[in-house]
Amino acid sequence: MKPDLKPRHGGKILADALAGHGVRAAFGVPGESFLPVLDGLHDLKDRVRFVVCRQEGGASYMAEAWAKLSGEPGVLFVTRGPGATNGSVGVHTAFQDSTPMVVFVGQVGNDFVEREAFQEIDYRRMYGPLTKWAAQIDRAERIPEYVSHAFHAATSGRPGPVLLALPEDMLFSEAAVADAPRYRTPKAAPAPADLRELERLLEHAQQPLVIVGGGGWTGKASRMLQDWAAGAGIPVGASFRCQDYFDNRHACYAGDVGIGINPKLAQRVRDADLLLVIGARLGEMTTSGYTLLDVPAPKQKLVHVHSGPEELGRVYQATLPIVSGDEEFVLALSTLKIPSWKEQARSAHDDYLAWNKPVPMPGALQYGEVIAWLSQNLPEDAIVANGAGNFASWLHRHFQYKGWRTQLAPTSGSMGYSVPAAVAAKIAEPKRTVVAIAGDGEFLMNGQEFATAMQYGAAIVVLVVNNGMYGTIRMHQEREYPGRVSGTSLANPDFAAYARAFGGHGETVERTADFAPAFQRALASGTPAILELRIDPEAITPSATLSGMRAAALAKK
Repeated sequence: MKPDLKPRHGGKILADALAGHGVRAAFGVPGESFLPVLDGLHDLKDRVRFVVCRQEGGASYMAEAWAKLSGEPGVLFVTRGPGATNGSVGVHTAFQDSTPMVVFVGQVGNDFVEREAFQEIDYRRMYGPLTKWAAQIDRAERIPEYVSHAFHAATSGRPGPVLLALPEDMLFSEAAVADAPRYRTPKAAPAPADLRELERLLEHAQQPLVIVGGGGWTGKASRMLQDWAAGAGIPVGASFRCQDYFDNRHACYAGDVGIGINPKLAQRVRDADLLLVIGARLGEMTTSGYTLLDVPAPKQKLVHVHSGPEELGRVYQATLPIVSGDEEFVLALSTLKIPSWKEQARSAHDDYLAWNKPVPMPGALQYGEVIAWLSQNLPEDAIVANGAGNFASWLHRHFQYKGWRTQLAPTSGSMGYSVPAAVAAKIAEPKRTVVAIAGDGEFLMNGQEFATAMQYGAAIVVLVVNNGMYGTIRMHQEREYPGRVSGTSLANPDFAAYARAFGGHGETVERTADFAPAFQRALASGTPAILELRIDPEAITPSATLSGMRAAALAKK
């Protein structure tokens, strides 16, 4: 021990480290394996808020959503064994979404290790493929060092999750140790030679297209890119579930390059002679199953900008690979002398606007019209959270995201995200309207976090789109095995009654005309609310029906 420092137990050292790194909120389910941390947080409750959740999967989604919204690493606490396995779903989401996250897992004491003690798991082996770094702190005096490393690793390069296991005896032990200063994130910037080469490529481009996405963006970078695009008149598309990176009303916005892509936009990607991809990894969803670009050498000239050098050349060989932070790169763009492609931008935006309009679908409740109403009537800074499922394709197509960080959605395609993400968003931004949109199957994967919303007064509005099935799987089933329904039907509760059981507001909506007044009542209630939207099961996508898909599949057999 150092004589000039006061001894603290490990939990107190860790709690102080979190406060020192600027952590404002941590999410979790309490466990006896990290009781000293809870004790340490007791003295810091005015600085670090510990949000108590109902299941570790929901807690991990909340931490991930908090990080997306705030730009700060999300912090998650789970107990050993079952807690760690439950929480892994949000960690995987953070990994695929490039979201900074620091996960703390309780662990058996060092005197019990390697005996398959109660709830013991080797977290390095379990979490190694899901994190940028997974380690265990065995000595209390090394807590500041490990925590500092964790925050630097989570935020540097391509952002992502890291994990630290906390042996129980280590947390109870005492040490006299100094706290580390707050982490600082290094950012790469484009080299002058890269900018000169980019300027030359843009100068000769006839059909350029920009695609934005990935982790590490800021509101400032988003605004600067919009200003640059307006001056250049260049079409800009957003990668899968990154639609809020670029104001969808902007004259240069070409639409989302993701699932259910506008066929005209897909063709525009194929026909481009220069693709400037900023931040996006060009994964399966953004490339329509790696079909929009040839692997490994695209026929389009590709300028690929990414903060993680390991991503450049991973699938696609770029004509010009650039390692850079997004904000640093966009700032450099403003220095380039380039031509204008305003007519192409106008054409791309017109195609987007035509695609954005809802089309009639079976049933008395026109879900596309509901989404269009939300797009037209929600405040511009409203936050819309959604999980995975076919219900989200209407949102992607018909909702216009108007500002930075108004969309919270898992690019990993993980179900159960919508409600926890919305709860975290409302806790982070209590003055903003927050709407969660969930499918009936998706909602019940983490619907228990409605209780967390009630506990913290997080007045979210949840829309449960109920068609009585796992719609995405049913769609694929009808395409591959038409008429042979197996394992995709759901028997659901009364979702409006579910909300009322917790003390919230609940209503059922079965007609389009009834939605707007029901939504206004939900907002006016001042309490967490659920609106169950009962849609016709035939309406499987914004432009297709189940029976139509079945008939087409049978015709091919």
